[in-house]
Amino acid sequence: MYTKIAPSILSADFSRMGEAVKLCEEGGADLIHCDVMDGTFVEPITFGGQMVKNIRPLTRLPLDVHLMIEHPKTQIKFFAEAGADIITVHYEACAKISQTYLEETLKLIKSYGVKCGAVVNPDVPVEKIFPVFTLCDMVLIMSVFPGYGGQKFIQGALDKIKSARAYAVTIGKPDMDIEVDGGVNAATAKLCREAGANVLVAGSAIFGAPDFAAAVREVRGQ
Repeated sequence: MYTKIAPSILSADFSRMGEAVKLCEEGGADLIHCDVMDGTFVEPITFGGQMVKNIRPLTRLPLDVHLMIEHPKTQIKFFAEAGADIITVHYEACAKISQTYLEETLKLIKSYGVKCGAVVNPDVPVEKIFPVFTLCDMVLIMSVFPGYGGQKFIQGALDKIKSARAYAVTIGKPDMDIEVDGGVNAATAKLCREAGANVLVAGSAIFGAPDFAAAVREVRGQ
């Protein structure tokens, strides 16, 4: 299965975001990962729909918007209209509200013609999102606790990737996108690919490398 690379612009220089987006496209990336943090679900605050709207005209690459926020349903309209191609939301944020909130949010995303996905943190079993796999275009396994870049990869994510891939096969979605985010570099990327992940988010490992395109190839395993 082809491995898609999604550089996280959280690791880019925000004062030169246009250049960073151009670098992603020219450097061989497959998606651009946009980490949205609200200061509540996670401590930092990053950016909102305006950033997505501003970078949308600068690239043909799909914008992969990862909402690390409370009450994600309230923000779907803004990110969909800003130009997101896929929006992923956290199980943990949704479960606080109701048992049906995650499913409702995923359906709302799809109602805008945008792809959707569910996310689980390292301390949450991936089985918690199995009930919504049929709705999802992507599932995202966090291999660090969200909020800060540069964290060490949590090895327990690998078993969750394997379980997610196996379950996707059982429901007739063998090619489902399984994304991994956190501590991904050349070494951990190899482990993720072997476990069944096909979308890898990398921040500092790519934006911090002297050769962006070479770093993308290395994470992809080329």
